[in-house]
Amino acid sequence: MSVKKIYLIRHGQTDFNVRGIVQGSGVDSSLNETGHRQAARFFAAYKHVKFDKVYTSTLQRTHQSVQGFLDLGLPHEQHAGLNEISWGAREGTRITAEEDAQYHAVLEGWKQGITNIGLPGGESPDQVAARQRPVIDLIVSRPEEETILVCMHGRAMRVLLCQLLNYPLSCMDSFEHRNLCLYKVHYTGSMFSVRSFMDVVHLQPT
Repeated sequence: MSVKKIYLIRHGQTDFNVRGIVQGSGVDSSLNETGHRQAARFFAAYKHVKFDKVYTSTLQRTHQSVQGFLDLGLPHEQHAGLNEISWGAREGTRITAEEDAQYHAVLEGWKQGITNIGLPGGESPDQVAARQRPVIDLIVSRPEEETILVCMHGRAMRVLLCQLLNYPLSCMDSFEHRNLCLYKVHYTGSMFSVRSFMDVVHLQPT
C-alpha cells in the first residue's frame, strides 16, 4: 500500500488554556480570538493539501480548529475515542497550590509507569489508550484515505503518539505540544514514524 500521511494537530487556544483552568473531556470550551487566529493560519498554510478525511474529537474546540477544512466540504468524522483525558473533579477548576501536590503526584506516577491511576473521578492513561485503539484500528483499516487530518487534545495526543510508536505510556511527556501544533506521521502498513515534531512554523505572522 502507499504511505498513509496523518496530519495530527492539537486544538487552538481557549480562554481556559490562558487562565490555567483544567478542561479535559468534560469541559466543552470554545476557541478564543487567538485560537481562531491560529486555526486560520493553519488553514492558510495547509489548505492546498488534498485531505481525504478530517477526524476530530466530539468537543467543539477541535471542530472549530479545522472549520476552514470542513467549510471546503471535506468528509468529517468525530469520535469520542479522540476526546481529551477526563480529569474528573478537577475539570473546570484552576490548579491551586493546595491541590498541586495531588495533581503532580499523579503525573509523576505516570512517568514512573503507574499509568493505571488518574485523578479522583477521572481517567487513567491506560483507559484513554483503550478507547483510542478502536479509532486507530479504524483509521488504519482505510487505505483509501491516504492523507488525513486529525485534531485532538494535548494529553490525549501524547497517549496516541505512544501507541502509534509502540512507546510505553510512561514516555508520553516526551511528546511536547502547543496549541495548534502539528505532528506529521507516516504509516507504511506495518509501522508509524513521526516526520515532523511539534511544528508551529505555520503560526508565525506572514
